[in-house]
Formats: sequence, structure tokens, C-alpha cells
Amino acid sequence: MNQHFDTILKSGTVVNQDGEGVRDIGITNGRIAAIGSLGQASAGEVIDCKGLHILPGVMDTQVHFREPGLTQKEDLETGSRSAVMGGVTAVFEMPNTNPLTVTEEAFTDKIKRGHHRMHCDFAFFIGGTRENVQDLPELERAPGCAGVKVFIGSSTGALLVEDDESLRRIFKVIRRRAAFHAEDEYRLNERKPLRIEGDPRSHPVWRDETAALMATERLVNLARETGKRIHVLHISTKEEILYLRDHKDVASCEATPHHLTMAAPECYERLGTLAQMNPPVRSADHRAGIWYGIDQGIIDVLGSDHAPHTLEEKAKTYPASPSGMTGVQTLVPLMLDHVNAGRLSLARFVDLTSAGPARLFNMACKGRIAAGYDADFTVVDLKRSETITNEWIASRAAWTPYDGVRVQGWPVGTFVRGRRVMWQGEVTTPSTGEPVRFLETLKA
Repeated sequence: MNQHFDTILKSGTVVNQDGEGVRDIGITNGRIAAIGSLGQASAGEVIDCKGLHILPGVMDTQVHFREPGLTQKEDLETGSRSAVMGGVTAVFEMPNTNPLTVTEEAFTDKIKRGHHRMHCDFAFFIGGTRENVQDLPELERAPGCAGVKVFIGSSTGALLVEDDESLRRIFKVIRRRAAFHAEDEYRLNERKPLRIEGDPRSHPVWRDETAALMATERLVNLARETGKRIHVLHISTKEEILYLRDHKDVASCEATPHHLTMAAPECYERLGTLAQMNPPVRSADHRAGIWYGIDQGIIDVLGSDHAPHTLEEKAKTYPASPSGMTGVQTLVPLMLDHVNAGRLSLARFVDLTSAGPARLFNMACKGRIAAGYDADFTVVDLKRSETITNEWIASRAAWTPYDGVRVQGWPVGTFVRGRRVMWQGEVTTPSTGEPVRFLETLKA
């Protein structure tokens, strides 16, 4: 029987849970319909992927797209445009907007803003606060919700729950895995005098590794006490890696490309406040510790922590300068460069960016190349060498700390539910982003 598909991706090297090999992929109605040798089949469009690798769609599970309220830095359209330009097919966006995403009204508003305006698929975290504890069990099950996000150390925005008693109240009512910014607020306040005006090298001295480890230990203890699951974002210390190794039953964790690529003090001397992040980029031994976490399987996912500010804002004298950098568009090329350098395998990269997120957050029909799953693909050229530039960045912030960095491995195509939304550096399809579906939020 002659099969017919909407689209066939022809002769690409498909990378999946069963290894990698040259195969065709047939797409029908936005889903993967067949994988294999489809030479006898017909399609409305056949796309030649010979010499390219087809990965399950890369998902960035930590971005800040700043809408509503901070759209001079970014909005859902520009942030998602940056995502698909970098090969990212879905994002989880954070709640530290203005107003904060902490109510049903604010969450529903964001879903409406994103629907068919964002270029990739999306989910939004709901912020956990002292005031909305009683609403969290219902809010965390709203369609399109990635779960609850809590800041236990202050960063950008007004979300902060720093004390154990308030955290315990949140833990007791939630059911899904919750995500945390883990820096101990009490220690951060004590150490503020260690900041040196005009010297961002003092940033990791102020927000030291002890502040991060203390917070992570507190979270693990609360998770054990209440029988809940936690996800520790942007791990920045070797001590946290060793600690979390012994607590994988309750705690998952994320690494970021900047903590895997940069090191202090060099990054601050070269980039100044453009390298300023929370938690900070630290010394090379901490970077090596996070790579150990990648090698040993302790790290579960990669997230960019895309947190844009304007160059004008970043030009303020430290510590008046805000923490944050763009990152969603550079995640794939930076990590493919690490793949080509032999620091991790392509299979491990896929696990960190597609299978891992799907597994941790119980996504429906995403995270692998399998019949019946969404036809989300990140198509990459592992041999292609390119220089990352500010001009390439589609974020409204229009800058990257990696301006001028040459990498090997480049995203050449982004497919979201069967639609080719980016190809060879051009956004090719009108935005049709929809909420990610989760097994715990499948109610209509």
C-alpha cells in the first residue's frame, strides 16, 4: 500500500532512545506517523535532511520572557522567536513578571497571550507565595502549567519565600514536582557588605557557594519531611552536585550552559556585568564539578535561564546592575560545541534536553521520536562551524555574552508539531505555539 504523509523528512540521521541511524520520518496532522524507509511513500512536502542529524525537539525548561510588565526587555513573541531560531521547540516560562503569575487570572492571561503568538510550544510556571498557598493545588493542575516555582533567595522580581515554615505550607499542599531557585536569603542579606561597587567579580563572593548549598539542603529536608519532589534550578556549585547525588529519589536538578562554559574571574574581567547571573558563574573547579554531574547522570536537564535585560540596564554600575543574560537561542549551538569537543555525547545531550524534561515533568507526547508523538524536531548540522553574534540574536534585548564565539554544531531547522517554523536561519511559518500537555493536566 502506498502511504501518503503531509511531510517526509528524508535521509536524516535520527537520534533517539534506540540510538542513531539514517531513517525517514513521516508526519501526518502534526504527529509522527511512521519512522523507517519511506522511499515508496508520497507526501505533500519532502525535505532532504541528508547529512543532518534529527533530534527530538529540544525543550528549554527555564526561560524568562518578561511579559507582562517588562516588555522593554522581551515578550512572548520575541523570546519564542529567539527560541526557534536556536532550535528550541518548547519552553517553560517563569512567573516573575509584573504582575506576578500567582493567580488564576494572571495565569489564564499568559496562556491567552502565548496561544498562536509564540513560535514554539510553551508552559508557564505558577509562582508559589505565602498568599496563594491554598490555591496552588488547583493552579498547578491548570492546562499549560509546568508546576509551582518558588524563589527562596531573591533574584529579579518580587517573588520570595525564604523561611522554612512558609515553604513547608507550600510543600504540604502541592502534588507535582516543584521548581526552586535555591540560594539562602538570610545568608545573602548577611553578606551584602561583601559586594564591591564597580566590581562584578565580587558577585560570587557575595552570593557564595555556601548560600546555594544551604538552600538546597533545606529543600531536600523539607521534601523528605513532606514526601514531595523538588527540582533544583541552575546548579552552580560542586558541593550541590555531590550532595544531590545522594538524594535523587526526591530531588532532580538542572545545569545551564553558562555554568558549564564560563568561569570566574575571567568571565567578569572580559564581560563585566554581562556575565552577572543569579546564582553566579563561579570558579573553574565549580564548573568542573557541574560537568562531573553531567558525566555521572546527576544532572537531569539543561535549561538556559534566559533572563534578558537591556544593555542600558546592564551598563549600570555593579551592584545596581541587574542579573541575567540571554540564553535560549545559544543553548543548542553551545552544547553542540561541547559535544564536538568530546565533553558529552549526542545521546546525553538528547537526554538532557528532550527525554529528561519529558520524564521529569510528565509531558504528554513530547520528548522522543516515536509514532504517535508530536512531530517536534531540532535539525542540526554537527559539522557546521559558525560564529555567534549579537546580530543573530532575535531576542528584544539583542545581545549575547557569546558575541564573537565560534562554535561547531549548528541548528538548521526547528519543527513544532509538524510545522517547519525555522529553516536555515529564517523563521518560515506564522506563530502557532500552543500549551504543552502534561499527564497531570489533561483535563479539558
